[in-house]
Amino acid sequence: MLLKIVTTFAIPPKTLKEACIGEIGFELQFNIYNDSCPEAEAIIFSWVENAVMEDSRMAASLLRLHFHDCFGCDASVLLDDTGDFVGEKTAPPNLNSLRGFEVIDAIKSDLESVCPETVSCADILAVAARDSVVLTAGPSWEVPMGRRDSFSANKAAATNGIPAPNSSLADLVAKFQNVGLTLQDMVALSGAHTMGKARCLTFSSRLQSSSNTNGPDNNPDFLQSLQQLCSGSDIDALAQLDLVTPATFDNQYYINLLSGEGLLPSDQILVSQDQTREIINSYAEDTSVFFEDFKISMLKMGSLGPASGNDGQIRRNCRVVN
Repeated sequence: MLLKIVTTFAIPPKTLKEACIGEIGFELQFNIYNDSCPEAEAIIFSWVENAVMEDSRMAASLLRLHFHDCFGCDASVLLDDTGDFVGEKTAPPNLNSLRGFEVIDAIKSDLESVCPETVSCADILAVAARDSVVLTAGPSWEVPMGRRDSFSANKAAATNGIPAPNSSLADLVAKFQNVGLTLQDMVALSGAHTMGKARCLTFSSRLQSSSNTNGPDNNPDFLQSLQQLCSGSDIDALAQLDLVTPATFDNQYYINLLSGEGLLPSDQILVSQDQTREIINSYAEDTSVFFEDFKISMLKMGSLGPASGNDGQIRRNCRVVN
C-alpha cells in the first residue's frame, strides 16, 4: 500500500482532492456522511471550538493526537489498556504526553446519540485536527473520510515508528520515508509545532548544546531562558514550542528555527541540511506557501494505511473495541 502512496504523490497534485483520493487504494471519500450523518462535521467542530475556548493548548493537543495515530490512521491510539491488552497510550512517545482523549470521548458520545455506529473514531480524529488548525487562524481543507477503527493496537510500532523529540535528521527522514512521506512533507508537517508546549525532559539535550556560537542550533539567549525554566527539579515544567505566537497556527515556527529558537532538538536539526533549510526559508518568507504544503501533507498523512472494510469497525466507544 505504501508504495502506491509514494507513486501517487511523485508528481505534485493539481488539487487537494487529487492529492488525497487519487489512486491511493483506500476507501476514503469526500462527503461520505452527507446522508448517513449530515450533522457530523458540525458536531465535531462545535466540541473542538468549545474545548479550544476553554484551553487554547487543546488545539495543538488534538492535532497531535491525529499525528500520533496516523502512522496508521485507525484510532488505535485511543484504545485503553485492559487486563489482557496493552494499547499505545503507554508507548514512550505518548506516555504523559498525549492529551485530548476526553474531547474525543465527548464528540463520539454526541455522534452516537445522533447517528449510532456511523462515524468512526479515526475520522473524528482527522476532522478534529483540521478544525483545531482552522480555529487557530490556520488553513482549512476538506477531509476525506471512510476510515474504520482498528480491532487492536501496537505499542511496539508506536514506540519505534513515531519520531522522538531528540531524533537525528537521518532518523527523522527515515521514519517519514518508511510510511511514504517525503522530505518536504516532513518539514511541512513539523510546522504543527507552531502551537503547543513541551516538557523540559523532551528538549534537555538542547540545554547541553556544545555547538559553536555561529551554529544553526545555538542561540545563547534562547538557550539561557530554557535553562532558567528547567533549572528546578520539575522535569515536567512546560515551555512553549513557539514563544512568539504560541496559540496561533502560522509560519513563526520556521522563523524561529532560522534564529536558533526551535525548542525540540528534532525541530532545530532541520536547519542543519541545505535541502531542508531551503524549504524552511520558503515557509518563513511566505505563509501561504507553508499553508498550501501543510494542507497537502496533512491529506497524505491522513490517508496512510487506514483500516477499511472488514479490516476495522465503527467503535461505539473510542476507548474499547466493540
